[in-house]
Amino acid sequence: MRPSRNQPLIDALGEELRTRRKELELTQEDLAGRCEIDRPFISLMEVGRKQPTISVMYRLAAALELRFSEFCERIDARYRRVLRKAAKGKG
Repeated sequence: MRPSRNQPLIDALGEELRTRRKELELTQEDLAGRCEIDRPFISLMEVGRKQPTISVMYRLAAALELRFSEFCERIDARYRRVLRKAAKGKG
């Protein structure tokens, strides 16, 4: 499988994952148990080195007590902030 070329989006996902996990006061191990994913995979997603499938995203959202659409919206908002910041830096 070819890795994504959109690293800022993958980073936004990882940052949102970590932020929400900490909001809920969950460890990576806690989150992994809630969604039946290995803890190292959680860690790699949080630092932007791995990306989840859509089915894993759905399980993550549920484990983070969010609707899937809400989780995606939060990632999208974080990503758009990065894009706006980058655009300001170029102009």
